Amino acid sequence: MNLATATPSEVRQLIRKGEIDAQTSGMCNGYAQANMAVLPKDLAFDFLLFTQRNKKPCPVLDVTEVGSPVPKLVAPTADLRHDIPRYRIYRHGELTDEVTDVEKYWRDDLVAFLLGCSFSFEGPMLEAGLEVRHITDQHNVPMYKTNIECIPAGVFHGPMVVSMRPMKPADAIRAVQITTRMPFVHGAPIHIGDPEAIGIKDIDKPNFGERSEIKPGEIPVFWACGVTPQAVAMAVKPEFMITHAPGYMFITDVLNAELSIM
Repeated sequence: MNLATATPSEVRQLIRKGEIDAQTSGMCNGYAQANMAVLPKDLAFDFLLFTQRNKKPCPVLDVTEVGSPVPKLVAPTADLRHDIPRYRIYRHGELTDEVTDVEKYWRDDLVAFLLGCSFSFEGPMLEAGLEVRHITDQHNVPMYKTNIECIPAGVFHGPMVVSMRPMKPADAIRAVQITTRMPFVHGAPIHIGDPEAIGIKDIDKPNFGERSEIKPGEIPVFWACGVTPQAVAMAVKPEFMITHAPGYMFITDVLNAELSIM
């Protein structure tokens, strides 16, 4: 099966069967992918408020009913316990497990948040003839913690995480034009150029994902990233939290075109 042209339900079935354990960039072209954060009900309102105050890194696509693993708005036949290739389990802010299925961790008091993902704007960028380096080189996108503090909400606070794609300056301008139309999947870049200006000391050592080569004549372009909730979890230390592993996203039934402002 060609994973780039497969439907989301086809790929989710393969993931559920354990036949796919790979980062999802480039899968199901044309369909939106999502970051996931799952928290106990007593923290859900604070987190929802946090997402509303920090829409660049945390654009909400769906929120589940308490205890339900079904994202009714974006993929009503899916099951969030099984349909992501790789998950991370946090306890008191510490990463304790990385697994391919979370059924045994699921609880009746959990609420799942699905947040827009930058993988969704990569399709339109490729269609416009722009190179996406981590797809070319077949590795996970590099992601970095920054010195940009999110707006606090309730117990939640912490730094914004960004993803980076190296580009020629002219291509960066085109990328800004394309992604500005897609605010539900992070929208326009939050920074272009000098990494140290946003607190990144070594561009070759991402906090998440893998290094991308920046070639002569290219500049780094940074977008707000849905891995931000994981950085927030490390700062806030909730007693329990489930997330996707960075780069291993949930693939929705929503077309990217539905999330674009024309």
